[in-house]
Amino acid sequence: MTTRVILPLILLSAGALAADTLPPLLPWQGTTESLIQPKHPWVTPAELTNLTETPDYAATVSYLQKLVASSELLRMESLGKSPQGRDIWLVKASMQPDLIGKGTGKSGRPTLLVQAGIHSGEIDGKDAGLMLLRDIVQGGKQQLLAQVDLLFVPILSVDAHERKGKFNRMNQRGPVEQGWRSTAQNLNLNRDYAKADSPEMRAVLSAINTYQPDLYMDVHVTDGEDYQYDITYGFNEPFASQSPNGASWLASVYRPAIDQALSAAGHIPGPLVFAVDPLDFSKGLQGSTATPRFSQGYGDVRHLPTILVENHSLKPYRQRVLGTYVLLEQSLQLLAQQGKALQLAKKADENARPQRQVLLFKAAEQPDPIPFKGISYETAHSDIINGPYVKWTGQAKDYDALPVYWEKVPAVEVEVPKAYWIPPQYQDVITRLQIHGIAMTRLEKAGSLELQQLSAANAELANRSFEGRVGIKASFSPAWGEFALPAGTVRVSTDQPLGALAVALLQPEGPDSFFSWGFFHGMFERTEYFETYAMLPWIEQELKTNKKLAVDFAAAVKADAKLAKDGQARLHWFYQRSPFYDQAYLKYPVLIER
Repeated sequence: MTTRVILPLILLSAGALAADTLPPLLPWQGTTESLIQPKHPWVTPAELTNLTETPDYAATVSYLQKLVASSELLRMESLGKSPQGRDIWLVKASMQPDLIGKGTGKSGRPTLLVQAGIHSGEIDGKDAGLMLLRDIVQGGKQQLLAQVDLLFVPILSVDAHERKGKFNRMNQRGPVEQGWRSTAQNLNLNRDYAKADSPEMRAVLSAINTYQPDLYMDVHVTDGEDYQYDITYGFNEPFASQSPNGASWLASVYRPAIDQALSAAGHIPGPLVFAVDPLDFSKGLQGSTATPRFSQGYGDVRHLPTILVENHSLKPYRQRVLGTYVLLEQSLQLLAQQGKALQLAKKADENARPQRQVLLFKAAEQPDPIPFKGISYETAHSDIINGPYVKWTGQAKDYDALPVYWEKVPAVEVEVPKAYWIPPQYQDVITRLQIHGIAMTRLEKAGSLELQQLSAANAELANRSFEGRVGIKASFSPAWGEFALPAGTVRVSTDQPLGALAVALLQPEGPDSFFSWGFFHGMFERTEYFETYAMLPWIEQELKTNKKLAVDFAAAVKADAKLAKDGQARLHWFYQRSPFYDQAYLKYPVLIER
C-alpha cells in the first residue's frame, strides 16, 4: 500500500523537473491565434483548454461522429481494428464524399490524405484537423472543398494514443498528457511501411490503395536540437527521388507556397534536417533520403508525393497545432490551384520505366550550404556523465551558410529486371505484396523457365531484434538455370505503376526488402547431412572417374591450409560438390526474369 502512494509522487517530481529544465523559449505571437474559438457551438475539446490538452480516443471519436452527422460533406468509416480492438477511423470530407478517389464514377478531384498520430505522443495533426473540419462544415470554409477532397486519419496508432501520460515525452512541450510512440505490440509504425507487420499499417495501406490520394501528409513532432523553426517538413528531394516529377512539384510548387503561408501567419517554416554533430552545430546538417520503411520513403517509391511534417518539440503545443492548421488549409488551397499539375506529375512517374534503380543513397562528401535559423548554445561539462553536453540559450542565432550533407550519392543500385517469380510456399510475402497493391499473376499449371537465381555470401544477422524482426545483410552473386515452377508460382512484373516498389521489396540488396527484414531466413539452414561411412566410398569412386573433380581437389588442398590438414573440411568440400548437397542452401528463392 505504501509503495502505491509514494511511487506516483516520485514520478510527478521527476516530470515537473523535466518540464522546468527545457530550454528557454523565444517569444511568439501569430495571427493564427484567432483560429481558436472557445465560444463556438462546435468548439473542439482541445480549444476548451486553449490548446494545452488533447482529448482521449473516446472524446475524439464522439466529437467527430457528431460533426459528421451534422453535415452532408462528411463521412466516417473504420479502416480496421487495432490489436486491442479499437477502430481506426477515417473521415472523408468532400462536396461528394461518396465519390472520393479515382476510377469509374469517382470524383477525379485532387485528393489530400492527412494522417495524424502514427506516433501518438505527437498528436498535433489530430487537433489541427478537428479544428479545420469544424471550420469547413460549421465555420464558413466550405469553399476549401470546392475542387479538392480531403481524407483525414485523426489517430492511426489508437492503442498507443490511450497509453497516455504526463511523462511520455520529456523533451516535448505539451499536450499535458501524451500518447506513446510505439503500438500495443511495441512496433514503431513509421518503420513498418515496407514490411507491413501491424494491423494499423495494413489499414492505412488499404486506404491508400482504395482512395489513391494525390498527396499524402504524415504529421509528427521532432526530437533533437533547438532552433527557431516551429514547423519543419520534408520529402525525398528531386536529386534522390524515385518519383522525380512528383518531387519536383513538391520542391518548386508546394514548398514555396506553404512557406509563404506559414510565414505570413507568424510561424517559421524550415527544412527537415538534423545536426551532423549534436555537440557542434557549426559542423553542419544531415539531409536524409528516406527508404521505404518510412512514410516519405514509401510514398516516394510508390509514386505518391509524401510530406513528412515534424513540428518542433520544444515549441508549445498551442503554437504547433496552429501552425499545422495553416499547413493543412494551405495544402487544400494549393491543390485547388495546382492539383491537376500534381496529378500529371504523379502519372508521369507511374508511367516511367527506368532501367536502373537506386535502393540506398549515402551522404555526399561536398555539402550544399543553406541559411539556417538556429539557436545559440553553450557547451558545458557535466560531472554526472563525465563529459560535455549542449545547453541551448533560447537566443536566436542565424547562420548565413550552414553546410548540409544530403544523402544523394547512390550506395546500392541495381538493374531493374522484367519480373520476379515467387514460389507458392511464400504466401506471407505474396500476401504482403497484395496489401501494398502490387499487381501479380499466378501460374495455373506447373512449368519451367530459364531464370536467374541469386546466391548469398557473407551473410550477417543483426545482433538484436529491431521492430520485432532480426534483420540480415549479405552479398549476392547471380547464376542462370532452368527452374521448375510449380502451379501457384506468382510472377510480379516490374512493368506496372508500382514496379519500383516491387523492386524495393523483392531485390534482396535493398535495405527494406523482405529479405533484409528477415522473411527468408530459412535459406540459411540445412536440414540434411551425410555420414562418413556413406560419403567416403562415393568420394573414392568419383576421384577415379571424374578427373576434373580430382584436379580441383588437389588445387584446393594446395591453396587452403585448413583443407590440407582437416579431414572433416575435406569431407564437406566434396559434399558441397555432390548431388546430395542441398541445392537450395544459400539460394534466394525469389527468381529473377531478365
